[in-house]
Amino acid sequence: MASDRRPDNMVRITTTQQAEAFINEQLEVIKEQVKDKKVLLALSGGVDSSVVAALLIKAIGNQLTCVHVNHGLLRKGEPEQVIEVFRNQMKANLVYVDATDRFLDKLAGVTDPETKRKIIGNEFIEVFAEEARKLEGVSFLAQGTIWPDILESEKGIKAHHNAGGLPEDLQFELVEPVKILFKDEVRIVGKALGLPDGMVFRQPFPGPGLGVRCPGAITRDRLEAVRESDAILREEFHKYGLEGKVWQYFTVVPDFKSTGIKDGKRSFEWSVIIRAVNTTDAMSASVENIPFDLMQHLVERITHEVKGVNRVLYDFTPKPTGTIEFE
Repeated sequence: MASDRRPDNMVRITTTQQAEAFINEQLEVIKEQVKDKKVLLALSGGVDSSVVAALLIKAIGNQLTCVHVNHGLLRKGEPEQVIEVFRNQMKANLVYVDATDRFLDKLAGVTDPETKRKIIGNEFIEVFAEEARKLEGVSFLAQGTIWPDILESEKGIKAHHNAGGLPEDLQFELVEPVKILFKDEVRIVGKALGLPDGMVFRQPFPGPGLGVRCPGAITRDRLEAVRESDAILREEFHKYGLEGKVWQYFTVVPDFKSTGIKDGKRSFEWSVIIRAVNTTDAMSASVENIPFDLMQHLVERITHEVKGVNRVLYDFTPKPTGTIEFE
């Protein structure tokens, strides 16, 4: 099935058997395309790139080099999970680049959301290109492009980072083994490949990461407040049995402070906004009705455990009029 288009009559992958048939087919296609050459993959830790990595490791083993760029905007524990799964368990060639300072220095003082996105996107390509130039004889670039990416690009809805952007001296042939699959199918394939649930069922996460959940100029302390409050929210939703039932949930820490009281003294600190939404296609979204006792528990933990925070707010806005992300 080396087709560039999803066949109109293709049956939706819903079972492990169908996923295994797809995997076996793709292993042949990849071996045929790559032969004995080397492949490079930008591995974000998201489901699409992780499934592509797992497929390629199975097909060509050490001919694959994965590059994981930590731009400092990932969720708590994510870089560690990528290293654990791919380097330690799957024995992949993994290059880990901690570029936190580089990204955050470039973003200092930048408030416009589009400018922030561009800086993050361009810097990512720069870092990735530098790593690519260190490697000998790479002929292919693997990407986690999926079918909705292709459709949205064709309709002009949005440009996808998957559509190139690398410098002239790094023109690779593309390997895109999941490009005819929908997101739910990619997850089933990932599960069949043995990837952990935390990776396979990871919530949608934007390319600029927590950068779009830190409205205004990104500062390290406010970014840390986003990361820590997000980790508490995920932990509590998991305990409460909401993981997998709510499509996307996260925290936002906007750039304003308000007066509060901590330890009997006046505090002047940030607010954490909780967002939890359900959707089928991300074109519209409804707000999750969070049980009040859970919300009280979240407020208690976030205001006492996250440095620099004295209020918690809940965003009740559906899409439209709000978008899912804040920026």
